[in-house]
Amino acid sequence: MSSDPNRPPTTRSAAKARRRRLPGAAASAAALLTGGAVLALVTCTAPALAVAPAAAPAPAPAPAPGEKIAEALTKSPVYVDPSYAASAVPPARQKELARQIDATGLPIKVVLVPLAKGDAYDGEADTLAGVVRDRLKDRAPSADRTPSPDSDLILLTTDGEFPGSVRGHEWPGDAHQAEDAANAVDLMDELDDASLADLTAEAVTVIERGNGTAEYEKQTKKLDESLAEHRGAGSDGKGGDSGADGNNAPPWALITAIALPALALALLTPFLVRSARRRSGSAAAPFTLPRAVFAAARAADEAELRRRAEAEVLALGEAARAADAGATPGLQRALDAYAAAGTVLYSAHGLPDLAGVLALVTEGRDALDGTPDPLPLCFFNPLHGRAARTIPWRPLGHRDQLHVSACPACARAISERRAPEVLTDTPSPDGRPVPYFEVDAESSVWAATGYGSLLGDAAGDGIAVRVGRGDFSRGRGGTRETRG
Repeated sequence: MSSDPNRPPTTRSAAKARRRRLPGAAASAAALLTGGAVLALVTCTAPALAVAPAAAPAPAPAPAPGEKIAEALTKSPVYVDPSYAASAVPPARQKELARQIDATGLPIKVVLVPLAKGDAYDGEADTLAGVVRDRLKDRAPSADRTPSPDSDLILLTTDGEFPGSVRGHEWPGDAHQAEDAANAVDLMDELDDASLADLTAEAVTVIERGNGTAEYEKQTKKLDESLAEHRGAGSDGKGGDSGADGNNAPPWALITAIALPALALALLTPFLVRSARRRSGSAAAPFTLPRAVFAAARAADEAELRRRAEAEVLALGEAARAADAGATPGLQRALDAYAAAGTVLYSAHGLPDLAGVLALVTEGRDALDGTPDPLPLCFFNPLHGRAARTIPWRPLGHRDQLHVSACPACARAISERRAPEVLTDTPSPDGRPVPYFEVDAESSVWAATGYGSLLGDAAGDGIAVRVGRGDFSRGRGGTRETRG
């Protein structure tokens, strides 16, 4: 199920592709409760025996993980969790996918379920795939009634790290290049905001062509060329860093949003619609920033990240404009986050500020979706994306322990007593980089909030509130700075 291990990773593939497959989870044995009937003999004046009623039979054990999915896959090659079936992959699209798969003649099956840490698969796509494969083997014995370990199977599943993506798995080898096919689809610019159904359909198409590896290499080459072009544009004064030529001037929609977000949302609908495409079915899945945002960030391409951050702010504005005020209790908080993100984007000076824009967009999206107790972006490096869990951590040289939100990679590094990959800032005149959280909290709203991890429990506290009361501007000496 793996492709060429010698191919060097690219910027976006570092965000999604080339992850080692975890071993499939073994089938869990269900414990059965047994109870015996109790007979009570009661002696009374009448010579009779009274028999107590038998105890109620124990309830049937819950199905083992993956059992329901495997059963459904015996009837259709496509299984979609009800939470996705509402809008992300409706029944009509499920039937289309099933017909497309049947036409290929390949052993492709699709399993689209939400994944989260702590669930039956611990939020891991590889574990989900392994469990489903085991369950399918149990249901498809060979002639001598023993499961065949070498049955061909191609599985397309949701991605635990990026819920809006698909992962490819294949057994016993990689003859159909399923993993590379899914990763190639994930890198296609034209599908950056595509629905889960569209991504799956395109992955099936690439798998059928049998050129997943070639398509993957093609897409990574295009990405590298795009990033190199942005770097070149930035270095000759034509990129997004120049304020003199107007490229770094804030979009007029954002300037309006800073002062009058509600008015801006009402007046700028055509502009916002052209600038930000909605993800189809986004209401059915937890919000995640598009994959390209974090991939570009990992390449430290500031001009590209700035452009992506701007698009995300505009998309948040469009989502807030379309929200039903009566049915969206968090609409005002979303508007506040929208305005704060515009303020920060206008004055952003380096990756820490641009990461702050993404954190504010995430805060706004969570407010719109009504997500209860959402985890913020990764404390150690918010460009890693949404945190997976909260972990205890003690900063070097400190006695007090903090509880911060971390992505899987950073949480694993801390548990293994390794230094996580942290976002750095350069607050001193000599330009020496330091971890952003070591900057004086009085001069950095990001150090003070940990991009959401260090916020207090007070009701209404948030990054947008801090920016709105002037913490971001005060950290910059009360003036707006632009990059020169």
